[in-house]
Amino acid sequence: MSLSARYLTGEYEEKNPTFHVEDSPWKARQIEKMLTAEGLAPQRVAEVGCGAGEILVQLAARYPAAQFHGYELSPQGFALCQQRASDRIQFSNEDFSKSAGPPFDVVLCIDVFEHVEDPFAFLRGLRGRGSSFLFHIPLDMNVQMVLRSEPLLRVREQVGHLHYFSKDTALSTLEECGYAVRAWFYTPNGVERPTSAKARLLQWPRRLLFSLHQDLTVRIIGGYSLLVHAVPRDPSME
Repeated sequence: MSLSARYLTGEYEEKNPTFHVEDSPWKARQIEKMLTAEGLAPQRVAEVGCGAGEILVQLAARYPAAQFHGYELSPQGFALCQQRASDRIQFSNEDFSKSAGPPFDVVLCIDVFEHVEDPFAFLRGLRGRGSSFLFHIPLDMNVQMVLRSEPLLRVREQVGHLHYFSKDTALSTLEECGYAVRAWFYTPNGVERPTSAKARLLQWPRRLLFSLHQDLTVRIIGGYSLLVHAVPRDPSME
């Protein structure tokens, strides 16, 4: 059975019944920060792998002139989405890369492609469906995660991460799949949203070390994800 089948059979819902809806306000703030920094004021926004759809609800409140469309393959996730549909927020239970219609102004891919068996084919398939893309990528590949090993296995078993990225491998993956990176920044999930006693103990060391050297802190003790603004690269430049 394909590993992706866990999202269709209900296995993922059993382990993550909320589809991480509680994280949505924080993620929406990070997205808004990037859109503002990049001067993007999208009128049509899509989210691929939108889970319960709450990120789009949060963004709709921030961008009242925009229309939003979420795509979710999981039947269980799609059922949660439907509870959040409105005249400005629509949801579809279909493959976004195969959907019809003109490209969106911004496509959101928030904590998604680390779950996909073939992230290269997935990312290449998205490329023609938007003018700009925002990718949020967990940075699981850091020293403390590798040394302890148990956290890596936990995010694989519980959350479904099949691929583990550092900042450099995440950016290289996007570039190898035909995207030009316009901007990126670290998002402080481990500092602002600790989920365990160990994470709470690391809050202040992470905050202090990050103020001194961002890259080194992320590579050694982690606790950060990466938010990237990218655009499809001109095929004539390849």
